[in-house]
Amino acid sequence: MLHGKVLRSSVPHARIVSVDISEAESTPGVVCVLTGRDLADLDPYWGHAIKDRPIVAIDKVRFAGEPVAAVAAEDEATATRALTKIQVEYEELPVAGTVEEATRDAAPLVHEGKLRPGLFHGLGTLPEREGNVCYSYRLDRGEVESAFDHAGDPNAGGAGLIVEGDYVFPAVYQYAMETHTVVAQVEPSGITIWASCQHPFLVRAEIAALFDLPLRAVRIIVPFLGGGFGSKSYTKMEPITVALARKAGRPVRIQNRVDESMATTRRHGMRCHMRTAMTKDGTLLGRQVECWLDTGAYADNGPRVTATAGDAAPGPYRWAAYRVQAHCVYTNTSPSGSYRAFGATHMQWIGESQIDELARRAGIDPLEVRRRNLLARGEEVRAGGKPVDADLVGDVEKVAQAIGWGTPKKKLTGRGVSVGLLAAGAHPVSSAIVRMEADGQVVVLVGTTEMGQGPRTAMAQIAAEELGIRAEDVVVRGADTAFTPYDRSTGASRSTTLAGLAVQRAAARVRDQLIEISGHAKGTHELDPEKFPELIAARFGLAGGELVGHGDVHPQGTQASGGVTQPGPEGTPGVTQASGGVPGSYAEGPVFWEICIGGAEVEVDPETGFVRLLKTATVADVGKAINPQLIERQDEGATLQGIGNALIEEMVYDNGELLNDTMLDYRVPTFENLPEEMTCIIVENGDGPGPWGAKGCGEGAFAAISAAIVNALADAGVPMTQLPMTPERVWRRMRELSAISHQPRVMRLKADG
Repeated sequence: MLHGKVLRSSVPHARIVSVDISEAESTPGVVCVLTGRDLADLDPYWGHAIKDRPIVAIDKVRFAGEPVAAVAAEDEATATRALTKIQVEYEELPVAGTVEEATRDAAPLVHEGKLRPGLFHGLGTLPEREGNVCYSYRLDRGEVESAFDHAGDPNAGGAGLIVEGDYVFPAVYQYAMETHTVVAQVEPSGITIWASCQHPFLVRAEIAALFDLPLRAVRIIVPFLGGGFGSKSYTKMEPITVALARKAGRPVRIQNRVDESMATTRRHGMRCHMRTAMTKDGTLLGRQVECWLDTGAYADNGPRVTATAGDAAPGPYRWAAYRVQAHCVYTNTSPSGSYRAFGATHMQWIGESQIDELARRAGIDPLEVRRRNLLARGEEVRAGGKPVDADLVGDVEKVAQAIGWGTPKKKLTGRGVSVGLLAAGAHPVSSAIVRMEADGQVVVLVGTTEMGQGPRTAMAQIAAEELGIRAEDVVVRGADTAFTPYDRSTGASRSTTLAGLAVQRAAARVRDQLIEISGHAKGTHELDPEKFPELIAARFGLAGGELVGHGDVHPQGTQASGGVTQPGPEGTPGVTQASGGVPGSYAEGPVFWEICIGGAEVEVDPETGFVRLLKTATVADVGKAINPQLIERQDEGATLQGIGNALIEEMVYDNGELLNDTMLDYRVPTFENLPEEMTCIIVENGDGPGPWGAKGCGEGAFAAISAAIVNALADAGVPMTQLPMTPERVWRRMRELSAISHQPRVMRLKADG
């Protein structure tokens, strides 16, 4: 095996005049150097939403950190040294380093020409690119202008309340402790890849298309991952590793440093303008939203993130009307991709902070405003989509009680709750195989990626429960596309719900075979696991053989409005497929709504602006808790990430260049940021589409806690419109508010709108 190293662009936007690799190629120990010239026999562009990203830069670089060349050498030190000998001449171009710069008139174009759809874009017919906007999403209900007129727009002479503002959400890094790592081997028979990827079957399809091979000629093997959080969703480092191995004629391993992973993927930064209207008695009327998400130099998952943010913007409330416009914008910065609870984390803190501000102005308890306006179970969230499948009011009441809502507070202490929904489940396609060996032991083959969230444990429990055996007697194998049955992906909180349902169905088919062999009546569960080896021997006539069951989940339903749910075999739940559009489009589903409900109590130091967390609480409304400990750990991890996004984390760019690309300069939560009390409340109503009514969790707490901290700080007297709420920003905001409070009253009213 050879070691690969990547030469990355030092400038954010430039034409490549020349790349001189002669000295690097002649370095002892260097086997080959890859450049764009080596890709002439391919269509070298990839991208699951929009095919816009070259394996290595061709003709042009679009962000600082973009791969320009790669070296394969006998050892890492030699490969690293060879990078310094590659000479690249650039002709620098104007930089669109921010959304504002990219959307101005006559802004420098990051891409030119028509958009090309990727393999998994789910966008329908791609629109024409509008400048640097590669995708736009719109969501409408009712007449929004009338709603604001009724609320009391100052220009219309009404008597209601309106809150309006501009908000900033920064780019943040997912920071999985294991960086992106890929080993690729290219042989005449095909390509084998060992990769830290969350979606092995989607990566397989993209590599097969990129290198013009049938699916069977590409094999993806996924070991345990040291974290993912969306940073390893879809394809990342696999194409350049395969291309380098192809040229070298030997296996090649590329492992990113942290700064290289930060240049590979991040969460979208966003700017948003939102206005919300409510009557003075607490009835919500209308919401108008326009937001711009920074997808970086390449689209990656940006269109889907943009659409999910648009869906999340109204929040789970009854509205007379709303209008949402969300735009996915190219900039000359590192590409943005998936990160846990994307879309909801972007929008929930903004929408919920406006709900709280309206409640304060009306003199109504913010919890009461939510009681009056939250959607009830079975109410429509969006036209043609799945209705609410949870008791939102009951959930938020539980969270409020956990943080001491209504009890006396100290000075400069605040409490906040937040409520949201996240479209979860992704595309509902999963399959699994359950094998019972001759000795009664069970092997489960399922394509879910284990990255610390515990699916191997959950799948073992599901199979064991269905077969009446111990979970310890079940082994769950890792993902290997040569042997593991197809699973769409690991993300969108779908694994236990969808892959788990496939496992349950596969195990049920094994159980049915055991029942048939034993002669018991169909449907009985009275089987003795001690006798399983005897039953298998009876079937095959010797002490050998195996029983195999296959289970799958796929879109079910009709094109009738709202979709239907069809039951699975033996009464197991089916998967709802909403009407409206081709499979995979945003008009569908979702499979289930993940509940994003949390609460926080904070205390702010007036001298430093430091925000101390006293309490956090989250609801894991999971339908059925397959493994309560895993659920609690999921919510705790999401809580910590939510704290980081709310208070600490921010990727700082200057003219397209990342300034804080080390873990010394990019801060993540430490022990001093932990809340003194952290509560996870598990709610089981059996209302999910998964095994025994289960539905996913682990992302909702992220969006909920970030928003709850914003609301708690506002309740303490410091409303904020920019994340993260660092001590300096909070301190400056407190001084600004203090100055306003000492101005004449007429000036204060004007400042407050």
